[in-house]
Amino acid sequence: MNFKVIGYFLVVGLFVISCSGGVEFSETFKKETAGKYQYNEDELILVYYKDDKLILNWKEGVFKPVVTDTNEIFVADMYKKLRFVTKPGTNDRYLSIVSEENPDSISYDYLKVPDSYKTPSTHLREGNYEEALAGYMKIKEKDSTSSYIREWEFNSKGYAHIRKKEYDKAIAVFKINIALHPSSANVYDSLAEAYLRSGDSLNAYNNYKEAYNRNSDNKRALNYINTYKPKDSIH
Repeated sequence: MNFKVIGYFLVVGLFVISCSGGVEFSETFKKETAGKYQYNEDELILVYYKDDKLILNWKEGVFKPVVTDTNEIFVADMYKKLRFVTKPGTNDRYLSIVSEENPDSISYDYLKVPDSYKTPSTHLREGNYEEALAGYMKIKEKDSTSSYIREWEFNSKGYAHIRKKEYDKAIAVFKINIALHPSSANVYDSLAEAYLRSGDSLNAYNNYKEAYNRNSDNKRALNYINTYKPKDSIH
């Protein structure tokens, strides 16, 4: 390691030590700033205080940001300096990204949301399927290629429920996948399998037909359609 690199780390270390200590937060400030901030449509930043230290929970990680001022923090994992701000006219609170080029400018980046606010994925985990779908559809309206609505991820979640024999949950997840990806043959095939395993042969048949209509190479769907056909003619 050369002297320049060693010098760099010494400077950074001194900066962190000098900025991390000596900052006391008032109870009013802690009450106003603690809570949930919307990082994006399906992720939150959680800000809270422990032993008078500001803590950040983000992307399933817990971080202790460097406090550079009473109202500013540096989050190494984000590589961003953030500032707590209030938007005039609305009194909404935000975490604002401090611009390197223009540090005095104020942007409104991460909105502070009510403690009761839940992301679509939180609703999904808790079994609030209608709320989850509504949230995911909003994401799709903004960006149909968003990583938060990937077909294969919902399929994976659905099959995880199938392995646990939680067929109702699997069906609900696959229905969300269909709503998000209605032209996909695979999502209907997955829903058909969930219905079949749950003992609902009619809905299995209906969804295997939808899967086969979208992909005539699906032999499993064709076999089930042909097997069930005599029963279907009775209905």
